[in-house]
Amino acid sequence: MNESALSPAAIEVVALTKQYAQGKPAVDAINLKVEGGSYCCLLGPSGCGKSTTLRMIAGHESATSGDILLDDKNITDLPAAARGTAMMFQSFALFPHLSALDNVAFSLKMRGVRRAERHARAQELLERVAMGHLAARKPAELSGGQQQRVALARALITQPRVLLLDEPLSALDPFLRVQMRAELRRWQQELGLTFIHVTHSQEEAMALADTMVVMNHGRIEQMGSPYEVYNRPSTEFVARFMGGHNVIETPQGKIGVRTDQVCISPDDAPLDAAEPQLPVIVTDVEYQGTYVLLGLQQQGRKFAAHATAEFSAMVPEAVYAAMPFAVGQPACMHWRTGAAHVLTA
Repeated sequence: MNESALSPAAIEVVALTKQYAQGKPAVDAINLKVEGGSYCCLLGPSGCGKSTTLRMIAGHESATSGDILLDDKNITDLPAAARGTAMMFQSFALFPHLSALDNVAFSLKMRGVRRAERHARAQELLERVAMGHLAARKPAELSGGQQQRVALARALITQPRVLLLDEPLSALDPFLRVQMRAELRRWQQELGLTFIHVTHSQEEAMALADTMVVMNHGRIEQMGSPYEVYNRPSTEFVARFMGGHNVIETPQGKIGVRTDQVCISPDDAPLDAAEPQLPVIVTDVEYQGTYVLLGLQQQGRKFAAHATAEFSAMVPEAVYAAMPFAVGQPACMHWRTGAAHVLTA
């Protein structure tokens, strides 16, 4: 395979919109630039517009308005095969009657490439993804992880400059999902390509991405590195969606405080008066190994054991063992002033 053809490209979308016949836009005039050679994850709940955005970049969905640029080339109206992108689907979409080798070589067959040449290129890619020894097997004879490797090789055979991945790990069991995301990251780094990956998993996005793009109702709520988005969510939605944050109403407005930076003390314990404090009742206690997760409800509201917690606190195992809490016990939630940051609605 010609390695020089696999040069990364930047993708930029400008005021990109997808409007169906009725209702609000599925994608609402978003602006996004993904640097060449980087790994970008589009993240958000079902219906937020992330998969629609990916399909428009791929050319499998037409844009209502706006532009899609690959480097400086406008590809908005080009057919999928002429864009310099390739897509890896959630279902892998392998042909059940073809061998792994012929699945990978299929697009070259459609382009009229001779059998010997297309098989040689397909075998090379299968070797790259550690599947060369299983080239003769059909999809039903392969595990989920092996099928994913075949699907990746098939996407790469067209020598794309941008690889688009639509929930590529969601069909795998949890253990294999962790293993395969490490392989995806390694392949992206070895190939040096631009990857744009759609997922609903916060953990997956944080493990893979150089840039995370959190979407909601067709718009981008926040984008940045995983560290920036997790530690400094800019909106209430991002703080709640990413998890690991308490959203607290104060007289000065709404703030976010990470659950591992919240402290819990008995309600009669002496505390530093300079620390913000909130009286709570423990609603749930979950042992998580290295820490205990406490569900908390603000005092003054109708108490119900195991009710949906308003707040959470991650208490280190040793700290909890020295000072355990029981469901229904009054307590005080407090935090350093510097641990909180302001959220917008």
